Amino acid sequence: MWCFDDRAGRRWEIVPGRASWGAHVALFVPAGHDGPVRQAMLDGSAWDQAMAEIEKLGPAGWQGLLDRSTIRDEAS
Repeated sequence: MWCFDDRAGRRWEIVPGRASWGAHVALFVPAGHDGPVRQAMLDGSAWDQAMAEIEKLGPAGWQGLLDRSTIRDEAS
């Protein structure tokens, strides 16, 4: 798990998650503020690839993922 503050100063926890058909996503979980969990697709098709992709992106890349993220469906 990674944590970062977005450009508005909100804190997010980032964890890898699974989507349908074996795809992986970065999950953005609000930390200390209200809001929905958000998700952004990752390129990696395996868990370790998803972890490495998140790690490699770092804070600037995490902001980019958050910018293109969508609200995670409660049923996911």
